[in-house]
This record gives sequence, C-alpha cells and structure tokens, in this order.
Amino acid sequence: MRSIVYFLVFISASMNAAFAQEANAGKTLFQECAACHSIKPGEILTAPSLAGIYGRKAGSSDGFRYTNAMKKSGYTWNEESLDVYLADPQAAIPGNRMPYSGMTNSVDRKNLIAYLKTI
Repeated sequence: MRSIVYFLVFISASMNAAFAQEANAGKTLFQECAACHSIKPGEILTAPSLAGIYGRKAGSSDGFRYTNAMKKSGYTWNEESLDVYLADPQAAIPGNRMPYSGMTNSVDRKNLIAYLKTI
C-alpha cells in the first residue's frame, strides 16, 4: 500500500512539474497577447483583461464592449474552446473583433492555455 502512495505522489509531482513548464512557456508566449490584454483584474487595454478567463463565459467580463458574436457564442473558456479560438479566432467566432490571425502551433496553444489557467 505504501508503494502505491509513493507512486501516486511521484506521478502527481511529475504532472505538476510538467504543467509548470507548460505555464512558464505560455507566459513567454503571452507577451504577444499583452499588447492588447492585461492580466490584472478589471484592467482594460485595447481588449479585456484575461484575469480569470479560464471557466468564464465568453463576452462576460465587466467593462468591455463585446461584439454580439462574442456575447452570443455560447463559449465558456476551457482547454477545448481556448484551443479552437486561439487557432483561428475568426473561424471560431465569426464576427468577433479580435485582430489576430491565430496561433497555428498546437504545442504553443497548449502552453499558452496552461498559462491562462494560472491568471
């Protein structure tokens, strides 16, 4: 029984270390996003703050004027929806205003999403 507990602790620590590496890589990738998005709650630059984005309904952050397309998208930001959106924002939610052509590298998207989960 003790060996199972040690194994589970080891696996958990390994997974946490891998997530931390992904999040650190994502933090670097976020620098491109930081031109328009803040990570400070409530701070609106050209675009809404991404603080607390993970698990939030799209188009629902206070203080930002979203397009109807974004508000009516039905998206809740999670790994799957963020991955689809970041790959091609205009295809994911036609009519949104985000002037970004997308992140084609799936590993980069995974890392960026890992970072977004931490803010």
